[in-house]
Amino acid sequence: MNTLTPQAQAIVQAHQDQLALPVVSLAATHYSREDAIYRSAKQACLAMGFIEIDAECLGRAWQAMTQRLGAFDPLRWPDEPADFGLQPWPREQAFATCPHALGLYAVLPDAAWVARMARAGVPTVQLRMKSDDARDVLREVKAAVQAVQGTGALLFINDHWQAAIEAGAYGVHLGQEDMAVANLQTIRAAGLRLGLSSHGYAEMLRADAFSPSYIAMGAVFPTTLKRMATAPQGAGRLHAYARLMRHYPTVAIGGIDAGNLAQVKTSGAGSFAVVRAITAAPDPEQAAAELMRLI
Repeated sequence: MNTLTPQAQAIVQAHQDQLALPVVSLAATHYSREDAIYRSAKQACLAMGFIEIDAECLGRAWQAMTQRLGAFDPLRWPDEPADFGLQPWPREQAFATCPHALGLYAVLPDAAWVARMARAGVPTVQLRMKSDDARDVLREVKAAVQAVQGTGALLFINDHWQAAIEAGAYGVHLGQEDMAVANLQTIRAAGLRLGLSSHGYAEMLRADAFSPSYIAMGAVFPTTLKRMATAPQGAGRLHAYARLMRHYPTVAIGGIDAGNLAQVKTSGAGSFAVVRAITAAPDPEQAAAELMRLI
């Protein structure tokens, strides 16, 4: 704390209980601006465990917020989209919209699971199938699309956007690494909804540039299902992310179950994605019903 500027100390003291994670490094690799508020805010965010690229985004937003308000206020936290350089809505090139509250969002390994959860009344489902065989993928995606017909469930396909278009799925979900290789213009022209993953401020800003249908934010809690490049973000940061992205439908994901759903609900996120809370449950239908009751 002694190495921080007075402004940085004030920011940390005001927000560390809600937003701090274990510190990776206090040394910024660079400061892109000379502004004192920017530098102090970036320093404070590094001290609270934000990774470098997120601390840079926050430092710039703090500078913009301070200029907009006309004074430095350490008790505030940047959450105005304009302070992060986000474009206003509506946007001409935005993807098709989806419900602002997608509710329980079950991420499932195959079409049989999609059918079970759609019949159980889960409002949003995702087929996350790992396969390099294009024929198998298309067959499974088509089966999943057929499985949700007549149920009211909205079906997103993870990664396999070509098959999703061919089969007539409701939408596609892509991770950050997939944005550069998927043909987003083709997905948008086909009328499919697009969900994008994010794991912090820099990735949220990158996702926003494509004006997707929803933004997923996580991992909220530890998860064993996927190796994550960033630490679990916690419910406190989820609150901050959801406030910034309030114009989007938002999906909280990562380690969510019936035991911690209550604290995730207060974030303002409109949807809650689960994997093992359903697929590893002794009675998946009962588990889904309990989660929907809690939501």
